[in-house]
Amino acid sequence: MNTEAEGRAAAERFRQEHHLGVQPLGDLVAVIEQATGIDVAVLDAGPDEHGLTMRDPALGTVFIGVARTGHPMRQRSTLAHELAHVVFEDWTDSDAGNWGQRSPAEIRADAFARHLLVPAAGLREFLGTQTTAESTLSAVVQRFLVSPVIAAIALHQAGYIDAVTKEAWTGLSAPQLAARFGWSDQYRALQADSDQRRAPQRLLARAIRGYVEKVLPAQAIATLRGITAEAAEADLRAAGVVPAARPVAWADVGELPEVHVDLQALDEALDAPDDGSDDLAAKEDAG
Repeated sequence: MNTEAEGRAAAERFRQEHHLGVQPLGDLVAVIEQATGIDVAVLDAGPDEHGLTMRDPALGTVFIGVARTGHPMRQRSTLAHELAHVVFEDWTDSDAGNWGQRSPAEIRADAFARHLLVPAAGLREFLGTQTTAESTLSAVVQRFLVSPVIAAIALHQAGYIDAVTKEAWTGLSAPQLAARFGWSDQYRALQADSDQRRAPQRLLARAIRGYVEKVLPAQAIATLRGITAEAAEADLRAAGVVPAARPVAWADVGELPEVHVDLQALDEALDAPDDGSDDLAAKEDAG
């Protein structure tokens, strides 16, 4: 089985195992966190850094990180690509490999991402037997929230367009299609969402529990979310989340029990001569 077939089979299996059907996937961060139980974060990163998957070999803990970006479709394909590395457990060894060319594992992850985001059955269910035009490409990009490149490849693999049309359409961009076919407002909303920092949900939930229990300050939550402590506290108060009031039962001095301390034994010990003191005094007298 080649990398394309492996990626497709794994993507179909992932959707089936997690009851995702063949419909477009919504919030991909939430889908990955809920389906796999691993932490996903949207982080500040350099312009050439898109995503990474890390695994602690001792604990087996896995973390996916993707960069904030104004390119929402690219962020989604990056998330799906990194999920492939989790599914195939092909953790990258930073000390090995030829970084001048894409490895079979990377090519397979690309295939997984395409088929996860645009399943062939879902595409056929959406388009039926209609003829295709640029408006069709726009509709697929808008519905499945993928780049025109991924949409064009999916349309070609499903038999809707020929290779020449596929090559021509891969030169288009999502903003161009959105402007031409009237969904620029939606695209700008997607951009605003993909350009926000986002903490792993489970980690943030644990931090909030710590805040309620007065174990963590609001600043810890603010740091995770990339906002000020004041803003974090305001958001929590608005949601009815405040530190728990836990009065200490023995705080009232009048309720403390009486304790009798017998110091007689201590006094006797203090009054007693040190061990060997009599012998030492006798030697001094003799001298």
